[in-house]
Amino acid sequence: MTARRSCPPAPGPLEDYAQRFDTLFSSLAQRRGFREYLRGLLLPRDRNKTLTGLAGAEPITGAQHREVQRLQWFLTESAWDHEVVNERRVRRLCEEPTTAPHDGGALVIDDTGDRKDGTATAHVARQYLGSVGKIDNGIVAVTSLWADERCYWPVHALPYTPAARLPGGERDPGFKTKPRLAVELVEAAQQAGIRFRAVVADCAYGDNPGFTDALTAADIPFVLALKPRKGTWAPADQAHTPTEAARELGWRNPSSPGRWRRVVRRFRDGHTETWWAADAQLSGWGPDRPLRLVIASTDPGRLPGHATWYLLTNLPRPTSRRAQQADLADIVCLYGLRNWVEQSYKQVKGELGWADFQVRSDRAIRRHWALVCCAFSFCWQAFLAEQPSAPESQAAPPAARGAQPTGHRRRTSQELLAGGAASSAGLADPMEHAATLLAVMVASTAAPAAATAA
Repeated sequence: MTARRSCPPAPGPLEDYAQRFDTLFSSLAQRRGFREYLRGLLLPRDRNKTLTGLAGAEPITGAQHREVQRLQWFLTESAWDHEVVNERRVRRLCEEPTTAPHDGGALVIDDTGDRKDGTATAHVARQYLGSVGKIDNGIVAVTSLWADERCYWPVHALPYTPAARLPGGERDPGFKTKPRLAVELVEAAQQAGIRFRAVVADCAYGDNPGFTDALTAADIPFVLALKPRKGTWAPADQAHTPTEAARELGWRNPSSPGRWRRVVRRFRDGHTETWWAADAQLSGWGPDRPLRLVIASTDPGRLPGHATWYLLTNLPRPTSRRAQQADLADIVCLYGLRNWVEQSYKQVKGELGWADFQVRSDRAIRRHWALVCCAFSFCWQAFLAEQPSAPESQAAPPAARGAQPTGHRRRTSQELLAGGAASSAGLADPMEHAATLLAVMVASTAAPAAATAA
C-alpha cells in the first residue's frame, strides 16, 4: 500500500485546521483544493469571492487558468461529500470546550436570500429575499445557528426550492416549505448531539402552525416571535391580537406596572437597559397553558414596534413569583440571541463570499456553503485559541443577558496586516485575527504562472 502523498501546507494556523479534514478527502488534489478554497475565502475582500477571485486571477480572462480550473473541478466534479465535511466541522466545534454547545444556548432558525440572475442555477426563482426586502430573482437558504452569550456558529443550511421550479408545483413530492425545512434542521441538530435550551426564530416561523405543532409534538422547547397584529379567534369581549393582549396587562407607570415585571438587559459595552416583560392571555395561550404568550418591551405604555417582542413559548412557567421574574428574563435573553444570526449573515456574506458563487448545480452550491461555514468556524477557533480566558466584558457577544449584537467597521487590508489579534473580541470576523496568516496569503500570488494573475 503506497503512502499518502504530502499536501503543500496552508499558511499559518489554517494548516492545523485543514489537517482535521484530510481523512475525508481521498486524493492529494482534493486536500489541496480544500486548503486553497479556504485560503481564498479568508483573504481580505477587495473583490467578489468567485472562483477567479479565490485563485487570484483576473475576472473572465483568467477563468481558464489552471489554478481556477483546479478549484472549479474541486467544487463541482471532484468526489467528496460536503455533508460529511460539515459533520466533521460540527463535531469538532462540539468537542472544543470554548465552542461546545450546552443547555443554556439557543438553536436559531432563520432564512436568507440573495439576488441571482437567470433561472439556470438550481433553486433560483422570483421570490421574497429578506436581504433586499422585496420579491426579486434569487436564491434562499434556510439555516440553523447555535448561539450563546459568548459565541455563535452555523450548524446546517438547506436551499429552498420554490414551487415554481418543480414540475408539480406545490403538489410536487419534492416541494418543502421553509418551516418544513426548518423542522428538518432542528432534527439534524438533535441527531448531531447539539444541546440547546430552546429553538428560537422570528415571526415567519412563530406564525406557522405546522412549525409550532411539529416542535410541540417532538417535545422541543421554543421561543418564537409573533406578528403584533396577527388575529386569533376569541370571544368578542376579549383580546384578539398580541397587541391587544398587551394592553390588558394593567400598565400605568413604572411604580404601578400591573402584571409587567422589570427585566434588566446588560450590553457588552457595559450599559444596561430596563425592559419589561409579562405573561399575557390570548385565546388558548396563557401563563398556565401549554403555550405561553410572553410580551417584552422597553415601554409597555406605548409598545414601540422596534423595541417590543411578542413571543410564543412552550417553556413551563414556574410557580413562585421570584422564579417567574427570572423565567421572563431568561426568555427575553433567549430571544435576544436570535440577533446573532443577522450578525453571522453580515460576516459570511460581507467577508466570506456566501453568495458569490458562480456555479449552477445544487451539489456545487451546497459545497460552497459548507466551505464558507468551515472558514467561519476556523475564525472562531483561531480567535478563541488566542484568547481562551478573555474576560466576559470582552469575549461575550452583546447578546449576553439578551443584549443586541452590534456591527463593526470593516478594516482595510493595511490595518489588518499591521495589527495583531482582534481588539473587538468576541466577533467572528475573519479579518480580525491571524494577521500573520493574512500577510502570507497576500504576499503570495495564488496563480503565479498566469499572465492575468492579480
